[in-house]
Amino acid sequence: MKRTLLFAAMLTLAAPVFGQSAADGSRAHPLRVVLIPADGGTETGTKADYQPVFNAITRTTGLNFDLKVGQSYGAVVEAMCSQLADVAFFGPVSYVQANQRGCAQLLAVGVEKGQSVYYAGMFAKADSPISSIKDLKGKRVSFGDVNSASSFTFQIAMIMDAGMDPAKDLAAIRMTGSHASSLAALTQGMVDVASLSFESFEKAAREGAIDPKQYKVVAKSMPIPYPPLAMNTRLPEALKTRLKAAFAEVHKAPGVTPDMIRGYGGGKIDRYDTAFSEKEFNVAAAKMALLDDDTKAAILKKASER
Repeated sequence: MKRTLLFAAMLTLAAPVFGQSAADGSRAHPLRVVLIPADGGTETGTKADYQPVFNAITRTTGLNFDLKVGQSYGAVVEAMCSQLADVAFFGPVSYVQANQRGCAQLLAVGVEKGQSVYYAGMFAKADSPISSIKDLKGKRVSFGDVNSASSFTFQIAMIMDAGMDPAKDLAAIRMTGSHASSLAALTQGMVDVASLSFESFEKAAREGAIDPKQYKVVAKSMPIPYPPLAMNTRLPEALKTRLKAAFAEVHKAPGVTPDMIRGYGGGKIDRYDTAFSEKEFNVAAAKMALLDDDTKAAILKKASER
């Protein structure tokens, strides 16, 4: 019953944003792209990160896209699995969720300096006595979205690997909904440590939202597969092939400048890899497995306490 109500709520949120008409990439029926709200959930944040590369794909293929930002990571999974999106930008964990439900398959991942990985981090103020995961006991910690790999799942896994129970050993848990909001909670003194990706931290510094010298790294995760772009499994095979070919070559297409090739956090990347193995996301699936329903429920209950 609870799952049914949650699903209905997700669709209620998504329906006004994602149309039901058949999308074929024409101007009249552009392919519907939904993006996880990695940086605050605003149309101007995450959308601005990916608009340049989709504009480049339109320029080289004639395919048209309508980019929207979902209200949560879970809403993006539901949009894809309820046929309200044709292409989506996921975090590794939300991609695994959609893939396991049979509604998403890999389109492409960004490549920077020969690698398709990124990192989850935990950050504190530079003058904080906190210097490692073991120092988190009794401290206040912020996280992003509960379905985010790099602002929740991998940080919780690091805490558990250090022998701590997040719900019992942290003084307070604040679920903020996004990387940017998690960092803001630290900046505003609401928590002692913030959880977010290094890309989001670097974006905040690049845009002047923070002075990076005022912060320090408390923990850095193992390499995580780069947040992927995925296709709806129900798209026609010919269209899937066309999309893959376009992303594989877009970085060297006539009229496309390096500045158009952007990835997660709006950072410039070298190219997109459309041959990236699905198996690379097994590491995200393994971390998801650590967070069983009871563990997640206890964390969310702790977060609801004020």
